[in-house]
Amino acid sequence: MAELGEKYCVYCLADMSSLCFRCTECQDMELCPECFSAGAEIGHHRPYHGYQLVEGRRFTLWGPEAEGGWTGHEEQLLLDAIEQFGFGNWEDMAAHIGASRTPQEVMEHYISVYIDGNLGKACIPDTIPNRVTDHTCPSGGPLYPSLTTPLPPLDILVAEQQQLGYMPLRDEYEIEYDQDAETLISELSVNYDDDDVEIELKHAHVDMYVRKLCERQRRKNIARDYNLVRAFLGKDEKEKELAARRKVTKEEKELRLKLQPLYQFMSCKEFDDLFENMHKEKMLRAKIRELQRYRRNGITKMEESAKYEAARHKRKKRKNKAATATGGAKRGKEDGREGEFSAIEHLPGFELLSNREKVLCSSLNLSPARYMTVKTIIIKDNLQKRQGIPSKSRLPSYLDKVLKERIMNFLTESGWISRCA
Repeated sequence: MAELGEKYCVYCLADMSSLCFRCTECQDMELCPECFSAGAEIGHHRPYHGYQLVEGRRFTLWGPEAEGGWTGHEEQLLLDAIEQFGFGNWEDMAAHIGASRTPQEVMEHYISVYIDGNLGKACIPDTIPNRVTDHTCPSGGPLYPSLTTPLPPLDILVAEQQQLGYMPLRDEYEIEYDQDAETLISELSVNYDDDDVEIELKHAHVDMYVRKLCERQRRKNIARDYNLVRAFLGKDEKEKELAARRKVTKEEKELRLKLQPLYQFMSCKEFDDLFENMHKEKMLRAKIRELQRYRRNGITKMEESAKYEAARHKRKKRKNKAATATGGAKRGKEDGREGEFSAIEHLPGFELLSNREKVLCSSLNLSPARYMTVKTIIIKDNLQKRQGIPSKSRLPSYLDKVLKERIMNFLTESGWISRCA
């Protein structure tokens, strides 16, 4: 709102250098507060017209103007700030209002006027227990800064952080102690019509949540004080090289994620040994299956296995060549048809097609879903025509004349529709 110069009320000619009301429907219609409150009418102006408050930043709402008084513009910024930043964030509120107000001034003014003043007494019932409490005050409350300030990050490698699920910049873990603790307060809400039992129950939920947070922080502090994280991750360079030599498969990564709760019972070396032994077990099982296959084929010595594998490979190669030579045109046709189906077999709706429809979609380069849509529309339109109901073609835009004619001929030959209809 811009500052005003010398202005006068159009009704009573009173000075309006501090505050006036401007009509949003009439041109050059500005009234003083007295005339506006009395509902003055002049010309085409009526009291029910919309208005705009215009003030020169010197108008005060809570008493006569004095040194350090709060103007109406500052009061408006204060209310916007309390809604945006919440009660207790006085520094952010002072920055929102401007450099003219300090956080201490903002806190004292809001509490004296909007809480302890007449406005607060009229708006906040006395039946509300404790009324307003600043939980950020330096009294060891649940939101006291010393409880939420993160500690310096641990000096551990990136790979070790990923293994632990640890985020050093936030001093948090992906899976914290009592991971579901936040469910105690996630759905809590404060209502003015709550009875004493509901209020006490909500206080109990908050108290339980605070105790869980304290226990979570206590465990972190113990781990830091006794250097448990470094002890958990203690490995020499040789072990690290051995661990990095073998590539971890996707299945093993998923299994490690499932077994993360075991981290608290095992050291890092024990956990790595567990997965290394599981990998060895998997390789041994595969080797046992291979030896059993050799035994079934009469191989009793390892030096005979190489000859057996070479002979098996040659037999398989000759068999493939013979099958290709004797298959003829039928084999080629089947292979070609399978090749055509491979382009659409993974698309939605493929399993709903018959073999002839699969061939049609492959030859037309049409997806099964689009074919089913066109087929449904054509059959429905044909049925309406047979019943004497006029219907307008609703075929999709991607269907040209050639595709339409091919699909119409196919549906006619298959008995789905009749050309005479």
